[in-house]
Amino acid sequence: MPRRRIGFWYRLAAVIAKPPLVVLIKRDWRGMENIPAEGGFITAVNHNSHVDPFAYAHYQYNSGRVPRFLAKSGLFGKGFIGAVMRGTGQIPVYRESTDALSAFRAAINAVERGECVAFYPEGTLTRDPNGWPMTGKTGAARVALQTRCPVIPVAQWGANELLPPYAKKPNLLPRKTHHVLAGPPVDLSRFYGRDMTPDLLKDATEVIMAAITRQLEEIRGEEAPKTPYDPKLERIEQRRRTARAVVDNPKQHSTVQRTQAHQEEGRGK
Repeated sequence: MPRRRIGFWYRLAAVIAKPPLVVLIKRDWRGMENIPAEGGFITAVNHNSHVDPFAYAHYQYNSGRVPRFLAKSGLFGKGFIGAVMRGTGQIPVYRESTDALSAFRAAINAVERGECVAFYPEGTLTRDPNGWPMTGKTGAARVALQTRCPVIPVAQWGANELLPPYAKKPNLLPRKTHHVLAGPPVDLSRFYGRDMTPDLLKDATEVIMAAITRQLEEIRGEEAPKTPYDPKLERIEQRRRTARAVVDNPKQHSTVQRTQAHQEEGRGK
């Protein structure tokens, strides 16, 4: 597969990042034949470690089609990191601002220019207790339906064993293996030509997430839960548990509230 549009900054980033990745993790990479050789496309990838964007970028760099990630706008400031982010064509995401939709416009433009845009549809590290993909956000589906580009589902596993979610220290030994499996394009044709309502985007996102999950099932040799973990439902259930606790034991709840207030006051000093 030919390398295209890599450029100086991406090659520099690879020179810096690849040696430690090669030392720290072994590789079991499959499915590169499903990465399109030409034209714009999306990869939709699961997210289970702060290390996996680097490990996955290594995989796709070696495929010859470099990814353009959506990343927090704060990374695009002054200094070397900002220069690398801009130079490699990453896409800034401005959260909670009038520019929040600019990332989707930039992603659409990149796909229409023939680039690859890599999405983490979960939006954050999975909170599933066993590391399975959660419910996804609709950004990838929105760009895919707007451009009708191929969507390649990609599952990865192993970076989370090197650095588990929210862990502060890596587990260096024994040396971990980074497994990646890219599948064939997701069939979203049933959604083409229809109004992009929230329900339609949700349904298309579920199809994308199911494809990623199937790839991860093959990597792990296990079956995923029938219902993906949903952070919104978990928050609702947590509030219900808290409300029940108040009814069952209001004195204990008041004590917990006072303790939390003291802790917050102490952190504010």
